[in-house]
Amino acid sequence: MNSRERFLETMRFGAIDRVPLFKEGIREEVLDAWQIPDNDLAQLFCYDGREEIDPDLYSPLDVTRLPPNRQGLRAFRDSLDANDSKRLPENWREQARDWKDSQHVVMLDVHEGLFLTLRVKAAESFQRAIYLITDYPQFVRQVLEIQSDFATKVAERVLKEVAVEAAIFGEPVASSHGPLISPRTYRELVLPSYQPILDVLHKYRVETIIFRTYANARLLLPAVVKAGFNCLWANERQLPVMDYLDIRREFGRDLRLIGGVDLDALHQDETAITRELDRVLPPLLAGGGYVPLLDGRVREDVPFERYSYYRRELEARLQG
Repeated sequence: MNSRERFLETMRFGAIDRVPLFKEGIREEVLDAWQIPDNDLAQLFCYDGREEIDPDLYSPLDVTRLPPNRQGLRAFRDSLDANDSKRLPENWREQARDWKDSQHVVMLDVHEGLFLTLRVKAAESFQRAIYLITDYPQFVRQVLEIQSDFATKVAERVLKEVAVEAAIFGEPVASSHGPLISPRTYRELVLPSYQPILDVLHKYRVETIIFRTYANARLLLPAVVKAGFNCLWANERQLPVMDYLDIRREFGRDLRLIGGVDLDALHQDETAITRELDRVLPPLLAGGGYVPLLDGRVREDVPFERYSYYRRELEARLQG
């Protein structure tokens, strides 16, 4: 099986030769600290090919500084032109041809979530966003609808030319203590705006709809699944509340899973890595619909020897 076929069948709970082995996001500064070129990693470890199509979905405007009225909505709408060629990746025609014929897994980023739509970047803009959500919820609702209409059109431009294996909704909406807005507000204000995007994904038969989130978004998951998301990719998880074993027990086959291996084990020792893999892999692999991966970005404080041990142990368990 190639990487594309392997991923599709995994997400379908089908028959596979082995579970996909995706590459962790390892930045150049980490590779420099390890003194390992990126192409050497591909020679040392087994990685299934995976690429993300990442269109520019941002408005240049800070929504939290716009007047919360028709004038502000008009300015926001005018800042988002789905027909602008700059919204698609560079060298789009060439890349689209490559993706069209790719045997790799191709995923499409379709939304950056509530707070990035509002252009929250730091504590001050977060505070303004919370006041906006509280005092002008109808304005925020309309902003989200405009963003969704724009993102839907961009997604359709891509999907007319490239068949993708999954779509990703980024949603950094939680802290270690829980969601930064109430589950009710998220359910009633945010999720309805995603429906047009979900509809176009279904139109083009995109089977796996990924909710990629961070920290502790557990209280949002029931509504997220009900809205039509069928895969969770949780990063920087807050354990034990975001533990994948517990999430799988609650949602079963309604929620495929990507990630779930605690990065903190790599900050300890080989025994901790072995213990984490032995805890997570057997039950999740037995249930299917699971792609194991670290739940956070590998940084310079992880020695290469420890990362290498983790990858070799992971491969041995999946290929043995």
